[in-house]
Amino acid sequence: MDISSVNWLAVVVCVVASMIIGGIWFGPKTFFPIWWKAIGKADNQDPSGSSTSMALVWGLIVFSAFVQATFMSLMVNAMGSMIEGGPTLVSGATAGFMLWLGFVAPSSLTNKLFADRIKAWVLEAGNHLITFVVMGAILGAWR
Repeated sequence: MDISSVNWLAVVVCVVASMIIGGIWFGPKTFFPIWWKAIGKADNQDPSGSSTSMALVWGLIVFSAFVQATFMSLMVNAMGSMIEGGPTLVSGATAGFMLWLGFVAPSSLTNKLFADRIKAWVLEAGNHLITFVVMGAILGAWR
């Protein structure tokens, strides 16, 4: 895999897309209230009341999205090189789906099974599915 094949501007757009998708998915009017209960938190418990600073949390979230988008770019390029014409929007979205299905969903499911948090897994895995497919589509289409 060739790191010079990474489209860094597309990676940054993927990070922004990830933040937008997560913000909508886990917004107060969408899945946040259901997810909050599914992870065992009380309705009156403040999400920012943890011992970890919110600046650190958001910094690590952005960093994680950057790492995901960078490696997604490498995989989209590698998988796209196996088809005539190279990566496309569809092959990128497919790569995102396959990476989610083969790595993200089962490994996160294992963690949630031991924590008895299947409902939380469904919500989290759904967010990751959409994010990975969108990231793959962006990276495949942006040549």
